[in-house]
Amino acid sequence: MTNDFRTSASRLAGIIPARFSWTPDQFWDATPAELTAILNAPLVASVDNQSPEPLTKTQLDTLKETLDHG
Repeated sequence: MTNDFRTSASRLAGIIPARFSWTPDQFWDATPAELTAILNAPLVASVDNQSPEPLTKTQLDTLKETLDHG
């Protein structure tokens, strides 16, 4: 079980910061609910509607605030 957690955490620690521009501290300080939310959040269409973009920090902060107060 510990090895599964370690493997998953290491993988996510590489993916989340790169994909969502988080610092390592932001990743390690995030709760499981926040990680789940960001991984399940829909991608936001870019201005030209050609390719999706990940949530911005502002959008993520709004989502976190909604989860905290929901």
